[in-house]
Amino acid sequence: MKFVDEAFIDIAAGDGGNGCVSFRHEKYKEFGGPDGGDGGRGGHVYAVADPNLNTLVDYRYSRRHEAKRGEHGKGSDMFGSAADDITLSMPVGTIITDAETGEVLYELLEPGEKITIAKGGDGGFGNLRFKSAINRAPRQKTPGYPGERKSLKLELKVLADVGLLGMPNAGKSTFIAAVSNARPKIADYPFTTLHPNLGVVRVAPEQSFVVADIPGLIEGASEGAGLGHLFLRHLQRTRLLLHVVDIAPFDEGVDPVAQAKAIVEELRKYDEGLHSKPRWLVLNKLDMVPVEERAAKVKDFVKRFKWKGPVFEISALTREGCEPLIRKIYEHVHAQQLLEQGPKEVDLRFVEAEGDAGPDLSDPRFAPRDID
Repeated sequence: MKFVDEAFIDIAAGDGGNGCVSFRHEKYKEFGGPDGGDGGRGGHVYAVADPNLNTLVDYRYSRRHEAKRGEHGKGSDMFGSAADDITLSMPVGTIITDAETGEVLYELLEPGEKITIAKGGDGGFGNLRFKSAINRAPRQKTPGYPGERKSLKLELKVLADVGLLGMPNAGKSTFIAAVSNARPKIADYPFTTLHPNLGVVRVAPEQSFVVADIPGLIEGASEGAGLGHLFLRHLQRTRLLLHVVDIAPFDEGVDPVAQAKAIVEELRKYDEGLHSKPRWLVLNKLDMVPVEERAAKVKDFVKRFKWKGPVFEISALTREGCEPLIRKIYEHVHAQQLLEQGPKEVDLRFVEAEGDAGPDLSDPRFAPRDID
């Protein structure tokens, strides 16, 4: 399936039905009075977050979504029926923006979350509504109110706990394939990854986190060079960034330190908030370095890069060092989740006072009694 993370759509809620002018006609009822009913409500347009979707490709080719109008009122006190609502399923993480003003209207962040993005118009009043003591035969009615019409921009930012960033061919796809259930395309040439890949990493039963792999970045990505700049938005909702570096490039003229510094600078240019996110350094392809040279090579890289944060040495191909890394990641992500949830509310009725060990079961009041 083609990955699409941006689309433009036009939506129109249904207009309300018109009110009716009618009078009661029955035998021996010369002046039956007004009996025109109201029109029905137009259909609403809803958006729902569907966890089974991961792309906006459906809205790339289907841009116009319009609900039907309400039924008109009728005689004999019959009100028009409301029109059916329509529901648009979108991936979790979709941002809905007004295409004309750029104002962010809604964000779908929870699976199953349902919001109203366009309200249907109310139905018009029939002449039954205008009956009064001084106006016993009203001929007034009102038309239905128009439904809301909007031009919207849909933008998908994938919801992941951990984001991978690095140069093309740094081994990000190999890493996500080694630790998660994702199966991205892996090859020995750059820009193998053409769209974000999501993988669920299971650390233990009921302990997991989601990792996102985006296309590799190159110098000038923030200005549009390469592919990665199109998908940097998908890292903005992550709790942790893993900067994956190829510590043993095939080309001896390539300096991994210069490449790593270029990636950090691109993050800063694109978004200062993204640059300030917690970031760990992951030195990959350790299997390409002789064992006796690894310590010196890692120490030299960290010193030249002037890095003071966490450093992990792994080989995604042989999975060496991956297990300790994912456990540390889970601990960090879980701690961040607890901070975001805030302190739990405690019901004081079920909290024992300090020093209170509960009721004394030796008290005669708690002794078993025979019931006749």
